[in-house]
Amino acid sequence: MNFFEHQAAARRGSGRLVLLFLLAVAGIVLAVDLATLLFTGSWGATAAATVATLLVIALGSLYRIASLRGGGAVVAAQMGGTLVPEDTREPSLRRLRNVVEEIAIASGVPVPRLFVMEQEAGINAFAAGYSPSDAAIAVTRGALDRLNRDELQGVIAHEFAHVLNGDMRLNIRLIGLLFGILMLSLIGQRILIYGRLGRSRDGTPILVAALVAMAVGAIGVFFGRMIKAGVSRQRELLADASAVQFTRQTRGLAGALKKIGGLDAGSKLQDKADAEEVSHMLFGPGAALSGLFATHPPLVERIRRLEPTFDARQLQQLEARWRTAPPDGLAEDLALGLAGRDVVAGGPPPLPSAGAQLAVTPPMVAGQVAAPGDDDYRRAHDLVESLGPDLRTLARQREAVMPLLLGLLLDTDAVVAARQRSEIVARCGEALAQQAFDLRRQELEALHPALRLPLASLAFPVLRQRPRPELERFLDTIDAMVHTDGRVSVFEYCLSKLLQVQVREALDPSRHARFGRNKAAGVRQEFATLLAVLAQAGHPDAPAQAQRAYLAGLQRVLPRDHLPYSPPAEGVQALDAVWEPLDALVPAAKEMLVEALVDAVSQDQRVNVAEAELLRTVCAVLHCPLPALLERA
Repeated sequence: MNFFEHQAAARRGSGRLVLLFLLAVAGIVLAVDLATLLFTGSWGATAAATVATLLVIALGSLYRIASLRGGGAVVAAQMGGTLVPEDTREPSLRRLRNVVEEIAIASGVPVPRLFVMEQEAGINAFAAGYSPSDAAIAVTRGALDRLNRDELQGVIAHEFAHVLNGDMRLNIRLIGLLFGILMLSLIGQRILIYGRLGRSRDGTPILVAALVAMAVGAIGVFFGRMIKAGVSRQRELLADASAVQFTRQTRGLAGALKKIGGLDAGSKLQDKADAEEVSHMLFGPGAALSGLFATHPPLVERIRRLEPTFDARQLQQLEARWRTAPPDGLAEDLALGLAGRDVVAGGPPPLPSAGAQLAVTPPMVAGQVAAPGDDDYRRAHDLVESLGPDLRTLARQREAVMPLLLGLLLDTDAVVAARQRSEIVARCGEALAQQAFDLRRQELEALHPALRLPLASLAFPVLRQRPRPELERFLDTIDAMVHTDGRVSVFEYCLSKLLQVQVREALDPSRHARFGRNKAAGVRQEFATLLAVLAQAGHPDAPAQAQRAYLAGLQRVLPRDHLPYSPPAEGVQALDAVWEPLDALVPAAKEMLVEALVDAVSQDQRVNVAEAELLRTVCAVLHCPLPALLERA
């Protein structure tokens, strides 16, 4: 399946989840009603019990969903995760951050927040959040200590598959819904543990009610485990396959799974309650659940899908070997020659010129959405290295990140830039404006077009840690800079819009989590406006060529419609009205839109680097992330 098929499957999965939840609720209500009728013989009491049960389940689900509204970082913190600093120098943490940053840039998404569960010796990891903009990836200390770089890369690629395929949103909603159907069991347990009412005659009815609640709650536990197992198992196999597609080698992922099977700690988590709640999100089983309740396929089956000749007896041999000498991931890196991957001898290869031509076709580019390959990973590594140590350091500094990103948006026209400076001063002060202009002059003027999005991606994790009032002023400043003058380039406009979208989603992740429902027929004018703006931007001095580009894109997405080429008078700012309805398209329509965009910017099936970066930016705003390299190696 490609990205759009995964998104459609996630949307169907969300519908199935709601249906299963309603069936579980019906089963619990029926059990409560039968128990009430048995003990009281009153239909009135039974009706009251029905209402009370529904209220308990609904309030429990709403409470848990509300507690997770902060997104992935909240889940990681609740699991005991410790935030990994962007500028860390601790070897295992720096290796983790390097791997994650490169995979994020290769995937075309913001770098997620990173957490380490320091007290967990087992090998495990999970990704959580509503969208890539608020995603968090957490790994255990056992994974950092025991896995070499290839194995760690395989695990992280597996988690990125969940980020890109829409699994995170489904998983985090599953936590909230299942908490509701477990409420009766939790209430019964609390009464038994803390109430101590069963010792007195007056407390007997409450004790009986607590026991009934626990018994009925067992139904909720049964349904909850069944739902998680049904949602998780197949998606884990798909994430394994995506990780292999990305890394182009099975050794790393298979090695991580073998270490889970061969080490005593395995993938188990110490806190059984937390492990139970997030079991469907983990890389490996966090609790001892098997059979119908297993959230993951059997370990040997997962390994054999990667290495068909694998013999289960090898796990026994590894277990005997590692019992006295557990593996050390960093030491293995040195022995295998993997440690040098974080340092490029002689520097990265030169970037192509902005006018270099890349061979592309619409289906090829659409197939690359959220589907990076190993060449994209190598390319991302080269792009990060090409930024140079100074820019990488600035992107990871709390005080430098805002002026750095504002500097990317400063216009090359001195008059427009002066107006933009006034907007920055009015909202953020003279000092920050001066920093932005200094960075523009010293670091950003000669920045290669292919490096602007990677730089923004590196800076994003630091940016979203700023206080909310500062981020609101930052967004207001970006908006004012873009609308200072009508002569804003399409790329500057799209980059500013991308920053605003990602920051908004990070500030209120649950509000922006949705599956698209719009059909292509309902957004004809929005299609036409976007294609006309891109065609005009690509051929500003050749109206006839711009019209041909526009018609090529329109033919792809709306072949039966006859919408004349009419570039909007307000230019790029006309796009303000198209993003929301186009972003809400159903996956199949989005796939057609991406192909239409490629048609519009490449009539001859070739694009230059600047056009490719423009295409990547527009697709990122529409939540169709493209890899760092459009042309496959």
